[in-house]
Order: sequence, then structure tokens, then C-alpha cells
Amino acid sequence: MAILKIAKMGHPVLAQIASPVDDPCDPAVHRLIADMIDTMYDAPGIGLAAPQVHAPLRIVMFYVPGDRLDEGEDGTAGVPLTVLINPEITPVGDHVNEAVEGCLSLPKMAGRVRRHTEIRYRGLAPDGSTVERHARGFHARVVQHECDHLDGILYPMRMDALTSFGYIDELAKSATAPSGTVPQKGSDDD
Repeated sequence: MAILKIAKMGHPVLAQIASPVDDPCDPAVHRLIADMIDTMYDAPGIGLAAPQVHAPLRIVMFYVPGDRLDEGEDGTAGVPLTVLINPEITPVGDHVNEAVEGCLSLPKMAGRVRRHTEIRYRGLAPDGSTVERHARGFHARVVQHECDHLDGILYPMRMDALTSFGYIDELAKSATAPSGTVPQKGSDDD
């Protein structure tokens, strides 16, 4: 396994639409996934998309710690590491919420982003089986954030106002980021 270089905002790979994966069981895809897992944990992050490691393919991965799940959501231990190949998202309802996000491709930065509160998602697992889940709250936010990378979208492009966008350490000091709303390294960064 290898730690891959993470593309930063401004790199063209982050601005393009990623290509579908033809064969999820291809050994090259499995090597990429293994390297992505090592890279995500090394960063540290809770999610990663293939374009972020200079591979313009429709692959994302994420996990959600149990303490980040919404009350009543299944899986008190959290959402285990999930790899989705060729994922699809369907919003459930029109309700959205706004929360602070960070990203490994925008190191040390954060901003407030509006996202659907509840979604359904599906994709292929590395063994070719189908993964289908219902998600809400932080779980839904992470999936939407990662899948945005597959369409060349970085979270600042989703922000309503850039007044909440900045360096994490500066936002933590300012009145625009009440205590506890700014991600710490490895918490909300994908």
C-alpha cells in the first residue's frame, strides 16, 4: 500500500467530472482503493474521493464515527468504512441544513455549507455487490461532500456566503464561528 499525494484546490483533476469505473473487481481498482484507504487514514480524514488522489474515477470512501450520527440513526458504533464505486445520491425531501465543512484538498480551511439533510445513496462495493443506504445528518453530509468531488465540485462552490470561509484557526477566534462549529484536524475534513 502507498500514501498518495492529495490534490489541492486549483489542480485541474478536482475540476473535472470523473469517469465511471467499468469493472469494480479490476485489480488496479482494488490497488487504488487500498492506497486511498491508507491515504485517508494518514491525512487524517473521514472521507476521500479518487479525484483527490489524482485518479479521475467515480470512487469515494468514508466512515462516520458513532458520536457523529444523528439521534435515532441506526448504527450507534457509527458507519464503518464504506467504499462506493459509481455512487448515486437521491435527496429525500426538501429539507436542508447548514454546517461547517473542511476538506483535505483545502487544508486548514473551513466554511459553512448547505446540504440535504436526508438522502438515499447506492453504489457498488469493491466485490461488485450493491450498497444501498438511507442517511441523514452528518452521515448524509459526508456522502454528499465526497460525491461532489466526482463532479468537480469543491465545498466553497456550494457556500451561500464566503464570510464563513477561512482558515480554521482564524475562524475559531472569530465571532463567525461559535465554539464547536469549526472542524478540528481529522474530524470533518474529508
